[in-house]
Amino acid sequence: MRVLPLFACACLVASSALAAEKPLEIFFIDVEGGQATLFVTPERHSLLIDTGWGYNAYRDAKRIAAAAKLAGLKRIDYVLVTHYHADHVGGVPQLVAKMPVGAFIDHGPNRENSNSVNHLVSEYQTAIDGSPHIVAKPGDHLPLKGIDAEIVSADGNVIGQPLSGAGQPNSFCANVPQKDPDPTENARSVGTVLAFGRLRIVDLGDLTWRKELELVCPNNKLGHADIFVVSHHGMDLSNSPALVHALAPRVAVFDNGTKKGASASAWDIVKSSPGLEDIWQLHFADANGQGHNVSDPFIANVTEADTGYYLKITAHEDGSFEVFNPRNKFSKNYPAR
Repeated sequence: MRVLPLFACACLVASSALAAEKPLEIFFIDVEGGQATLFVTPERHSLLIDTGWGYNAYRDAKRIAAAAKLAGLKRIDYVLVTHYHADHVGGVPQLVAKMPVGAFIDHGPNRENSNSVNHLVSEYQTAIDGSPHIVAKPGDHLPLKGIDAEIVSADGNVIGQPLSGAGQPNSFCANVPQKDPDPTENARSVGTVLAFGRLRIVDLGDLTWRKELELVCPNNKLGHADIFVVSHHGMDLSNSPALVHALAPRVAVFDNGTKKGASASAWDIVKSSPGLEDIWQLHFADANGQGHNVSDPFIANVTEADTGYYLKITAHEDGSFEVFNPRNKFSKNYPAR
């Protein structure tokens, strides 16, 4: 097991006794079909997975900074870039102009040789120049206080051994079709499983179908999840039933946009997952109609207007958590099991 170095943190660290009484906070920030998910531990350590888009008058950077302010943060300790596509890494230059970042985590060199991706990577490298930088590898544990965050995929590689308590044969692998190899950065996504006491959260970035199957077939190396950040914004290039049904999440969160993600076929796979209690969405998916969207209380943004509402999860070490929708002040509690 490789534990990554802990860089100096300017945040206040509560005593372990006080921190144990405080929850983990997760903000699913609306970046209009990209990803920006902020984790804030009881000790006020912070991890931001992806930064949304750039070139939008600081829209996404402002939304991230606003969420950080709500959480009482003056800086973000770690920014993890899952892969080098515009909706994930594009916002880094604007984010670092808005607020301090302690260190950056990514999968290493770009593997997708296109002009657009090469340009994004160049801008990213310029923005983080001089900052502490970690290249994540499967099996690494991120240096966060109060939460165990283990890397399960990076740069096209996945963990060789199952996570603690996982490794059982996966019956959902039977009859799942294979898909063509994915040559893009999506297949290089940094995937993370986060554990907070009894609570488990799975976020695989935009990891695509074939790499998902490497994680869960023939045996499920990941185990179960309480919260699943639906891969690839809910696109059907990802979210194989072998993965989703093996995770058997209680709650699935789609970080989709109005016209991106939450495809009907992927939505059906998630909806039919055993043990699923609820789906939450950042946006109503216009193409799906009412049949492949959840009801109004569970959607942060219900119109195409750029309202920017987020979703927030407040979680506890006993495995219980609450999801809150600030648009309508609706919340739902999920008791410990």
